[in-house]
Amino acid sequence: MSLIADLAEPAPTPGTAILRRQRVRESAARTYARSFPIVPVRAHGMTVEGADGRRYLDCLSGAGTLALGHNHPVVLAAIRRTLDSGAPLHLLDLATAEKDDFTTALLESLPAEFAARARVHFCGPAGTDAVEAALKLMQTATGRRGTLAFTGAYHGMTAGALAVTGNVAVKEPLPSGGEVTRLPYPYSYRCPFGLGGPAGERLAAVYTERLLDDPSGGVVRPAAMILEAVQGEGGAVPAPDGWLREMRRITAERGIPLIVDEVQTGVGRTGAMWAVQHSGIVPDAMVLSKAIGGSLPLAVVVYREEYDGWRPGAHTGTFRGNTLAMAAGAATLRYVAEHRLADRAEQVGRFLVRELTALQTRLPVIGEVRGRGLMIGVELVDAAAELDACGARPADPALGLRVREACLERGLIVELGGRHDAVLRLLPPLTISDEQAGAVVERLAEAVEAASEPR
Repeated sequence: MSLIADLAEPAPTPGTAILRRQRVRESAARTYARSFPIVPVRAHGMTVEGADGRRYLDCLSGAGTLALGHNHPVVLAAIRRTLDSGAPLHLLDLATAEKDDFTTALLESLPAEFAARARVHFCGPAGTDAVEAALKLMQTATGRRGTLAFTGAYHGMTAGALAVTGNVAVKEPLPSGGEVTRLPYPYSYRCPFGLGGPAGERLAAVYTERLLDDPSGGVVRPAAMILEAVQGEGGAVPAPDGWLREMRRITAERGIPLIVDEVQTGVGRTGAMWAVQHSGIVPDAMVLSKAIGGSLPLAVVVYREEYDGWRPGAHTGTFRGNTLAMAAGAATLRYVAEHRLADRAEQVGRFLVRELTALQTRLPVIGEVRGRGLMIGVELVDAAAELDACGARPADPALGLRVREACLERGLIVELGGRHDAVLRLLPPLTISDEQAGAVVERLAEAVEAASEPR
């Protein structure tokens, strides 16, 4: 090969070679690897360093898994302590000191009224398996089969969880996963009734109640209702507290168990330890994963003891006994509580929402900024289009892709979500500093401005 050719085609770096092998070896279902073509080699707190030496502020945090950020000292100490102790790392569902400690920490963190009469079931180490377990549990307890779920919902990718998920694109190629009645979630910016605000919220509750009571409504009394207090993949859409209280009243009066999916909202993310605490509702079951494992795989269902009608082996999983995750998770739960990181999430979240909302005046492609705590969505729209009945413009997914890329160029990792993949989702760690929060706003503003310039 000539010297000119050598200069024109520099040798690939270790990072580019790894990325090339990943494209060849791994499945076409890759997601984040497509969005962020980087090879992380080190990470601490909110900072990720790539193989190319570049540093990024991580506003993805393992899709909300890293409550304390990457490699937090308290997590690393818990893992090292467990490894050095010689504790067995895998024991199915046998009792261990680590499991006992985690269960204690978990129950102490939950709302007292719920925890006082709760049972904990350890699942396979992913939120979707915990959703499957919760659905099976309520089917067993009630002898019924149907489920009430909501527009915009995301509960996982296995059959039952996918059936109650709202995203049509991932459901279309597959057979039905069961009888699901889809109800309207109160998404004010794109209200399903074209009203928005308190009027849309009230109508969503009235519709649900009337449908369930209509003898010709087509809905057989279901085994459960499942919902998210803040829809994550659905676009960081918080449920109004009043609407949540109505869902609890409606289900309680009709003997329908209420399952709240706190996989992404839990462990301080929304400004409370658990998102249900904002509304004060007490569900019949909570599905927990992500941050409860302190960055390692762990998932559980916590439910009221009267539903504990399972026979031994009714829902099992080989990796439901992850000792390291239990140790890391217990340390994380206690650290978040002791250092009041839920309050910190509320404080920084208010700052981010305020600053990002202020950008709308000079960046009209920002349709809405919303969220709760450090679970924030920035919806990108076509600024030249007409407003709809709720005052919203059409989503602009192409702009979303450009903004995500522009963010990465500026050292900011932000993923997309929402109905049309046009919502920038911010999920920074609860340990984010004031300086980092300011940098997120600055880099995001620069990225939106650059990506929305005429092409």
